[in-house]
Amino acid sequence: MRRKFTLGVRLGALAACMPAVALVPGVAAHAADIPLAIIGPHEYDLPVDFKPFNVVVQYGDGNAAGSVYDSGGQRRARGGSHTWSGMTKYVHFRSFDAIPHVSFAFELIQSEAYTLANGQNWGGLGTTIVGPAAWFKPNKHSTLGIQTFMETPSGTRDSMAMHYWANLSSIIFDYEWKHFSFDGDLGSVVSSTKHRNGEHSYSAGNVFYTNLRFSWKASSRFEPFFSLDWQNSGGMHDNTSNLWVANSSSRETALGVGAMIYVTKRLSITPRYSHSVEGRNVAETNAYYMKIAYLF
Repeated sequence: MRRKFTLGVRLGALAACMPAVALVPGVAAHAADIPLAIIGPHEYDLPVDFKPFNVVVQYGDGNAAGSVYDSGGQRRARGGSHTWSGMTKYVHFRSFDAIPHVSFAFELIQSEAYTLANGQNWGGLGTTIVGPAAWFKPNKHSTLGIQTFMETPSGTRDSMAMHYWANLSSIIFDYEWKHFSFDGDLGSVVSSTKHRNGEHSYSAGNVFYTNLRFSWKASSRFEPFFSLDWQNSGGMHDNTSNLWVANSSSRETALGVGAMIYVTKRLSITPRYSHSVEGRNVAETNAYYMKIAYLF
């Protein structure tokens, strides 16, 4: 039953390094969006030396960020936003005889989102994310690899576009015990300079993040798990004015619980709830996630 061939990328994974949005007076808070927070257990429990196959994954989440963390790390029960997000992903997996015991995947991801904040709402298709991953198995119980993705600056609406290129790269790992599993990643996000006609030029700060999943294999069809997601984002620099944007650096840690449900050998559903436990200059995470994966 345990075939979890799905590499994961969080919808809008690079949004954490976008310009801050003033949600309340004196508080500049980023969107509540930790890179790769959508991943579930066994996200990187991957095979080697196999025949090519494909996976389609649909991610979805809703975040009711009714509060924000200010520059001093205090939680303020005002401001915030409501977001509903989706991500449709196609992954092609393959191995090469010329490179034994190492396997590869290529992902094509299209994001979708709807946001309600400050009395305004907008939605549509967001950026497109593409990139490869490669991994090997140090032993039969573990997986270790790397992945790197480029995110385009475009979107169907101006508010859905980042207006700069960004790269997300991370180390991925997984270890399997008989009754438990530990899965996760550790990486960074770097971006190009943001240029828009008639506006100042900005450089986004680098983002560092990690996503950890620890699960209990309760049965062949049901697997509850615990999640930890963390990010730290550097400040935004106004290149035109040669000044740092006040309160534009941010940090957040979120904890969550969920379950991976195996409907069939090829179909799994993974719901989860997650909430911030600390942060700075960020809208809180108060989110539910859903992942549906189908192997064919």
